Order: sequence, then C-alpha cells, then structure tokens
Amino acid sequence: MNATRWSAERVKSLKGQAPFACSTAYDYAMARLVDAAGIPLILVGDSLGMAMLGYSSTIPVTMAEMLHHTAAVSRGAAAALVVGDMPFMSFQGSPDQAVENAGRFLKEAGAGAVKIEGGEIREPLVDRLVRNGIPVLGHIGLTPQSIRALGGYKVQGRKPAEVEQILKDAQALERAGAFAVVIECVPAAIGREVTESISIPTIGIGAGPHCDGQILVLHDLLGFESGVKPRFVKAYADLDSAIRRALDAYRDDVAERRFPGPEHAY
Repeated sequence: MNATRWSAERVKSLKGQAPFACSTAYDYAMARLVDAAGIPLILVGDSLGMAMLGYSSTIPVTMAEMLHHTAAVSRGAAAALVVGDMPFMSFQGSPDQAVENAGRFLKEAGAGAVKIEGGEIREPLVDRLVRNGIPVLGHIGLTPQSIRALGGYKVQGRKPAEVEQILKDAQALERAGAFAVVIECVPAAIGREVTESISIPTIGIGAGPHCDGQILVLHDLLGFESGVKPRFVKAYADLDSAIRRALDAYRDDVAERRFPGPEHAY
C-alpha cells in the first residue's frame, strides 16, 4: 500500500491546520491531474449528472453511473482519498440497502469513503456505516438531492431556525463518526460558527473562508461554460475557450489540407 495515500483519518487530522483544497473529478484523465497537484481529497460527486451526463439536476444519477465514474477516478488517483457520492435514493430507503450500496463504492469502485447528504436525520445511518468500516463524509446546508423540498438552489441559514438546525446537523454527524463534513451555500458567518463548533474538518462550498477546507466542481474551476455560475465559483482557467479554439484550428487545418502534414504520415 502506498504510504503517502490519503486516508479518511489523515484528512480528519487536518482540522485546524492550514486550509486545504479539495476538488471533484469524474474520469481517469482528470483524476490523474488533480492527484498530481497534491490535492488530498477527490470527490466523485453526483454533480457528474450535470457536468458529464447532461442531466438538469443530480436526481436522475444512478448507482451504476456513480460506480462507473468512481472506479475510473480511483484508477487515476495514486494518492488522494477518493470519495464516492451516494446518489439519490441509494441510501434513503432501508438501512441494509444503504450499507450494501455504500460498501459497493469501496469494494467495486475502489473508493476510500462515501459522501451522504443530510445531517441529524442521517445520524443512525452514518453510525452504522462507520461501525461497518465505511468512512463517511457528511454534507449539510444546501443538499442538492433535496432541491424539490427546498424549493430550488437557495442559500441556507438565513433564519435562526435554519442556523440552529445546521449546527445540530454538523454535531450529529460528528457524533456518528463522520471524518469531515461538507457545508454548502450558507453565509460565511454560519460556516465559521459550524467550523468552530465541531472537532472534525469542515469543507466549504459557498460557505465562506473560515472552513477548514474548500471544494469546487472541477469543471467550474477550470472555466468550462455550464450556463450557470454560482457566486462562490472562481474560475482559474478558461478551458472552454481554449478547447473551442483548438477544435476550430483542427477543423480548419483538415479542410485546408494542412493536417495531416508529411510529419504525421507513415
């Protein structure tokens, strides 16, 4: 076993240390690049539904799709902890089914942990998974699988009752044995309050600068055009334009017989 590979326990030890970056990835090629950058945690998010499969939300994503993409990322990541995102209705039913599905991420897809949306309501399930040797990354605040109930993609924690519930959710996940918790789309002050209230790392996405770590969807941070750009996204490149230029140049070279040239022929 690679001694430098990140484990759930090693990520947990980053609490209170220098802020750490996390990223999503959905295939072998991108996983290799994210891993080579020294990023400790790669989430194979159900966001692949929009980023890779053309769905309008995460709701249609299946276990088969998640296992397929998680396995590809696991083959590309030599050091990072790969976390498989449990899709909608893969864990909300019977606890036995949830344990079986979570186990498949580790056994079949090579993941080192799973992510589950929901806080206090998931405490018994997270406890059961951890007791069965399956590390769990929690996810609270805005939970995209619940957008039908939430009424859309809205900032959470605007009202005192919401803040109280978010704190309860984080503390419940800590009690249950989660190694870290993602906090999505809450005011920065709430992100800080949650981070200070628990002893496991918080990983923010639209939760302000005070979380222990940060995560972004890879396609967003690389500047792929998705039609929607949340306020919390920062693009570190413009690969959408670069790829378009490359394809335009290729098309024109073929049309004008500049490619293939003598150096490309046998």
